[in-house]
Amino acid sequence: MSAYPNDANSRVESSVDDGVLVLTLNSPGDGNALDVAMTEALSDALEQVNDRRDVHCVLLRSSSRHFCTGGNVKDMQSGSDLMSGSVEDVRDRLHRSLHRITRALSSLDVPSVCAVNGAAVGAGCDLALMCDIRLASTKAVFAESFLRLGLVSGIGGSWFLARMVGYAKALELTLTSEFIDADAALGLGIVSKVVPEDALDSEALSLAKHIAHNPPIALRMAKRLVREAADASLPATLEMAASMQAILLCGREHKEAVGRFLEQQAAKKRTHN
Repeated sequence: MSAYPNDANSRVESSVDDGVLVLTLNSPGDGNALDVAMTEALSDALEQVNDRRDVHCVLLRSSSRHFCTGGNVKDMQSGSDLMSGSVEDVRDRLHRSLHRITRALSSLDVPSVCAVNGAAVGAGCDLALMCDIRLASTKAVFAESFLRLGLVSGIGGSWFLARMVGYAKALELTLTSEFIDADAALGLGIVSKVVPEDALDSEALSLAKHIAHNPPIALRMAKRLVREAADASLPATLEMAASMQAILLCGREHKEAVGRFLEQQAAKKRTHN
């Protein structure tokens, strides 16, 4: 038997830790390439999140030395997997398969954290960009490398990249296919923190748990408000903010949170007296 996973279910390991759904890309033999099996497994897991009340944050990571190397170049050469068939066949397959990941991640109600431990290349770079927050190890590298293979981003990464680094820098990274290291990614705002390789998993999980410990209804609303505000007018944002705040202020979750806060403040006061 192969030492590497061969079926869709084993390509993405899933577990819940203190409100955090940890999804681990687990196909080290091909650099966690986004073939049909990996795509289906990751999509299946992500599409279930919004209906899970036990999940308050998603952590996406990898079990191998690469985060995700994008499309499988051998499949491209042979015209197999996602690349098989006519132009119409491939286009429809991208919509029905690969774009499931994009739609699922972009519509997550809960926040998502990505831990990039090595190469995030091509569609693998785009996959990281789709998450809300990215942490990188010192060994991480990023590249919008599609033009090296005569391609463009077929998973929608250009939409996320332009909004993250601006139009001119997005064009530069796309047209040069430049590889950038973790520190350069930090400078561009692609990642929020760079940590030693052996500390990445613990740092990312700690951040995800910190996020997950927030009141769950308010957490989902907070993410939605920031996401919608990025493309909305100020009046529309104010209307949404007022509606969400009114719902929360009248709800039990807010009152319980206030009670806990006041209890903690009283305890601190007693400790210092």
